[in-house]
Amino acid sequence: MGKFDGVLMCTDLDGTLLCRDKTISRENRDAIGYFKAEGGLFTFVTGRMPFFVQDMYTAIEPNCPFGCINGGGLYSHTAGKYVWTKELPAESMELAAYAEREIPDLGVQVNLFDRIYFCRENEATARFRAVTRVPDLRGRYEDIVEPIAKIVFCVQDESHMERLAALLAAHPLADKFSFIRSERTLYEILPKDVSKGTVLAKLAELEEIDLRRTVAVGDYNNDIAMIRTAGLGVAVANARPEVKAVADFITVDNEHHAIAAIIDGLDGGRLTL
Repeated sequence: MGKFDGVLMCTDLDGTLLCRDKTISRENRDAIGYFKAEGGLFTFVTGRMPFFVQDMYTAIEPNCPFGCINGGGLYSHTAGKYVWTKELPAESMELAAYAEREIPDLGVQVNLFDRIYFCRENEATARFRAVTRVPDLRGRYEDIVEPIAKIVFCVQDESHMERLAALLAAHPLADKFSFIRSERTLYEILPKDVSKGTVLAKLAELEEIDLRRTVAVGDYNNDIAMIRTAGLGVAVANARPEVKAVADFITVDNEHHAIAAIIDGLDGGRLTL
């Protein structure tokens, strides 16, 4: 019987598990290997789509499905398919068109479950593609008939972020959706009540793990729900203040092997579930 039997740990990627150069430290790799060898389930929960986290999957080798789309899906890499999804209702296109009309330089991308369409381009969408290396597929709202996972707005001028959030919150359809700021320049429309916390709870259910025996680690606004939902919610030292405010514990920053520090704390009894 392993030390971590019945424990599920979920980590964010950028700013949490990953260093600034997008690598995973040897210390984190070794600790994750030890955690899994002692019976723990380890995975990641990300805003990214499954088709562009192949390198992360290979590096981390999670031993259960991973969360994606900021809570809109659970994907089993071994099975090569989603094991759970939640799609946006069609009215989401009305919000996208409304935001596009009101903020002229807004970038808009529509994420399906297997690809992304860029419906309006700006410098922020170009930067997003450069970082993620996703294909440059162009499309218009009216041409998209497949199920939609989420809509992402790319804000060129960060000062427009508050205006965008206020516009969407005031829309008559707002109560049918969830909204989250996922990065400095990205703001998303998600299905109602979907978050990283939702997908953590769903994964615990599927893996028959007591939610009190779960650990969640993150650094940004879209990690708050996951940190609140977990039995032990941890913020890295470089996390935004609002993330630290809801965490049960604050560990070292992402440049100093945060995941290894948490696993060591659990192993030594300094952190408990």
